[in-house]
Amino acid sequence: MATGRQIDTDILSDEIFDVLCSMCINEGRNTEGEKYCVDCRDYFCVSCVKVHNKVPLCAGHKVLDKSQVKSGASKGLPRAPAGRCDRHGHKDIDMYCQNHDNVGCSTCMAVDHRLCKDTFYVPEFIQNNTYQVESRDIQTKLKEIAKTLEKQADRFKQDKQRLLKRKAEFLADIRKFRQEINGQLDKLEKSSIDEIESRVKCLEDKIEDTLKQLQANKSRIKSANDKLASTNTNHSEEFVYVKMGEDTANVANKYIEHARMKCTVDDIEFQPDRTILTQLEQRKILGTLSEKPTKPAAILFQIKGNQSYNVKVKSDKKNCYIISACCMEDGTIILADNNNKKLKRLHSSNYTVTDYCDLPGGPWDVCIINNKQVAVTVESLKEIHFISLKRKMKTTNKINTDFACLHLAYANNNLYISDSFPSVYMYTLSGRKLNQFSKDQSGHKLFSSIDSLAVSKDATRIYVVDCNNGLIVLDNNGQVITSFNDEQFNKGAGCCYFTEAGSVLVSRFKFNNVLQFTCDGELIGEVVKVNSGNERIIVSVCCNQQMTKMFISIFFDDNIEVYDI
Repeated sequence: MATGRQIDTDILSDEIFDVLCSMCINEGRNTEGEKYCVDCRDYFCVSCVKVHNKVPLCAGHKVLDKSQVKSGASKGLPRAPAGRCDRHGHKDIDMYCQNHDNVGCSTCMAVDHRLCKDTFYVPEFIQNNTYQVESRDIQTKLKEIAKTLEKQADRFKQDKQRLLKRKAEFLADIRKFRQEINGQLDKLEKSSIDEIESRVKCLEDKIEDTLKQLQANKSRIKSANDKLASTNTNHSEEFVYVKMGEDTANVANKYIEHARMKCTVDDIEFQPDRTILTQLEQRKILGTLSEKPTKPAAILFQIKGNQSYNVKVKSDKKNCYIISACCMEDGTIILADNNNKKLKRLHSSNYTVTDYCDLPGGPWDVCIINNKQVAVTVESLKEIHFISLKRKMKTTNKINTDFACLHLAYANNNLYISDSFPSVYMYTLSGRKLNQFSKDQSGHKLFSSIDSLAVSKDATRIYVVDCNNGLIVLDNNGQVITSFNDEQFNKGAGCCYFTEAGSVLVSRFKFNNVLQFTCDGELIGEVVKVNSGNERIIVSVCCNQQMTKMFISIFFDDNIEVYDI
C-alpha cells in the first residue's frame, strides 16, 4: 500500500504555481487545481479530487494541498506525466532501459526488461547523466516522416480513385463480355433457326411432292373406275379396262406403301445441345480479377555458340538474300529470300530447306499470322500475300495497297505495314485501312526513314528503327513513348524483332552487332557481334519461341547463322 510511503520533499516546490485540474482539462474546462496527488502526479480541483478519491485503484494515494507543494516541483515533480503507457494505460512512462535504449512504464520494465541491468527512473537518469535530448533533430525527423506519410496517404488516395475508376472499367468489361456472349448466342440462335427453316423446307417440299403424287394416283384410280363403269356390254373393252384398272391399282398401292414409309412430322424433333447449358452452369463467374505479374528484371541474352547452315536450293539462280525471317511455334523457320523471289521453310532441327514457294516479286518482310499461316510483303506489286503452311506452301489470299509495302508485323488481329514515305499503317486482315502514323501531335514527321518494324504481342507498343533517329517506341495511338539514339545508329540500323521474352532485338550496320532492349525501349546490352567486313552485314534476326535459338542472316549470304542462347 502507498499509505505509509514517505514523500521526497526535496523535489517539492516552495512556490505556489497556478496549475489547472487535469480532469477538467480533459473535459475542455480550465479549472484551477487545488489538490495534488503524489501517486498520480496530477492536479485536481475540489470537485474532481472527490471523484479521484472514490476510485478504488486510487485508494491510499497521497493527496496534498497545492500550498504543500514546495519549490522545485515544476522541475522534479511535473504537473502531469510525460505520457501514458499504451499497454498499461494507468501507468506513466517514467522508466528507461539503457541496454535497449527504450522507455516504458514500471510494468513494462518488469515484464520486458527484467533481465536488463541498466534500467533507471527517468528523472534520476537525467539528473545523474550528461544526456542531451536532440529534440530539434527528432522534430525534424518526425516532420520528414510526417511528410512521407502524407505523400503515401495521397498516393493511396489516388490509388483509391484509380481503383474506383478501374472498377467502373471492369464492370463495363463485364457488360461488354456479356454482350459478346449474347452476340454469340444470337448467332447460334439464328444458325439454329436457319437450319430448322432449311430442314423444314426440305421436308415440306417432300410432303408437297408426295401430295401431288397421291393426287395423281387418285385421279388415275378415278379415271380407271369411270372407264369400267362405262363399258356396259362390251366385254372386250371391259377386259381391257379391268387389266388397266388392276395395273393402276397396283401402282397406287405401291406408292401408298412407299408414302407410308416416308418420315412423318411426328418422327422429327429438336434436340438442344445441353452441353452448352451445362458449361454455363459450371461457370461461377464471367472472368477473374488478378494482379498483373511483376515484370521480371531485364536479363541480357547470353550466347553459348553458333553454327552456319546453307539455305540455297537448286532452283535459286542468284545468291540468297534472306531479308527477313520468323520462327513458328513448332520450331520451323520461314525465310524471305528477296533475291530469288522465294519464301523458304526450314526444318526445326537440322535447318535444311524442306519446302518453298515462288512469289511474283521479291519478298521484303514476313510475319506470323497463326500456326498455319504467314504474311509477306511484295514491295514491287504493292501487295501482301498470305501463305498457307499446310503441307505444300502456297498463296491463299492477298490484299492490295496503294503504296509500296515494306516492313510488316502482326498483332491483335491487325497488320502493321510501313512504306517509304515513311508511315506506319494499321490494316485488318481483310485489307481495310484502320489508321496511319506519320506525324506527331505537333505535325512534325515521326520518322526520317523506317528500316524495320515490330509490334509487341498485346499491340500496346510499336517499335520503329530509324537510321537517323534510332529506336522509336510508339503506343497504339501513334504517340512517341520513348526513343533511343546514339552515334552507333548514324550509319544505319538493320532489323527490329520483338521476342517471346518481351524484349526487343535491334541490329546495327555500323557495328554489325545485335542490341537488346526492354519492351519500354531501355538498352540492356549487346547480345552478339558478327565478324566485321563490308560483306558481313546483319540483315535479319529472330528467335524461336522457346528462346533457346537466335537466327541471323547476312547480306547476300547463302547461309544463316544459328546461335545458342
